[in-house]
Amino acid sequence: MKMLKVVLLLTLSLFLSTANAAEKEMKVGFVYVSPIGDAGYSYAHDLGRQAVEAMDGVTTSYVESVPEGPDAERVILNMARKGYDVIFATSFGYMDPMLKVAKQFPKVAFLHCSGFKQSENMGNYFGRMYQARYLSGIVAGKMSKSNIIGYVAAFPIPEVIRGINAFTLGAQSVNPDATVRVVWTKTWYDPATEKEAAKSLLDVGADVIAQHQDSPGPQEAAEEKGVYSIGYNSDMSSFAPKAHLTATVWNWAPYYTKVVEAVRNGTWKAESAWPGLAEGIVDLAPFGPMVPKDVQDAVNTVKAEIISGAKKVFVGPIKDQSGAVKIAEGVAAPDADLLGMTWFVQGVVGTTE
Repeated sequence: MKMLKVVLLLTLSLFLSTANAAEKEMKVGFVYVSPIGDAGYSYAHDLGRQAVEAMDGVTTSYVESVPEGPDAERVILNMARKGYDVIFATSFGYMDPMLKVAKQFPKVAFLHCSGFKQSENMGNYFGRMYQARYLSGIVAGKMSKSNIIGYVAAFPIPEVIRGINAFTLGAQSVNPDATVRVVWTKTWYDPATEKEAAKSLLDVGADVIAQHQDSPGPQEAAEEKGVYSIGYNSDMSSFAPKAHLTATVWNWAPYYTKVVEAVRNGTWKAESAWPGLAEGIVDLAPFGPMVPKDVQDAVNTVKAEIISGAKKVFVGPIKDQSGAVKIAEGVAAPDADLLGMTWFVQGVVGTTE
């Protein structure tokens, strides 16, 4: 009889332990390089976090405005020590700090946005924003009268260079005379600097301003000058309603919820993920009222071709600024080449430094 009671108690204990484990809330952390109120990059990631927060049995938290480098390592390490199950670090400069922490916490799933390094428990991810950039380039090429398009850019890393090239190819596909002038700010989020950079481009005749920056500063500069603009990260039309043609935007919710569910059910494996238009991770914001229907139709036609796989953005012949052929005729550049892109296509005015 005593033996039976012991068995029953052990069985009950095991059942309760299993039930508690099943009910244990997952903790998911996010690290942002800029404030979520920037209406830009971190704001877009935080919309994805909110989708994760809405999942049953999941709690999230975030730390915003974390500088790249030692501070990032401290923040990531703190989350790991507090028992977070999944940690997303959303800026390029967080890659090495995250990799260092990941080695110390093998049971935690670490994911780094926009980088290339990975380990057994650290994956990397980004979106094929260059596809949306190409579409926004078509809009800019169609709407420009001066054939000078300005581009306020953050840092000369492959991610940004690739986007500028795709944008230029899109513009030139409908306006062969279009040129794209690039100004580097060497910052992800500095509204005043970004706005001044846009003004410098407006001073040399740009009548459309695009950007790879987190703030709506370039949009505001364009509106003040009475010309057009193309935003980034989120729909920035409220900041420049008379200038805003469209924006290349992120939708991280499908990816983040998918990863968290995979970690929860034990199927997650570290990988390099690069979804795009077809997966709904990147897109264009609604067109401004000043964009003619024929321009909208042209963009939507190409968008459908990219989604179906009928069209690739980087297919040769594509030349660099010196006129040398970088991608041969009929050849589609492989992902490895796109991820390591460090040169500008013909038609870009500026340096990759």
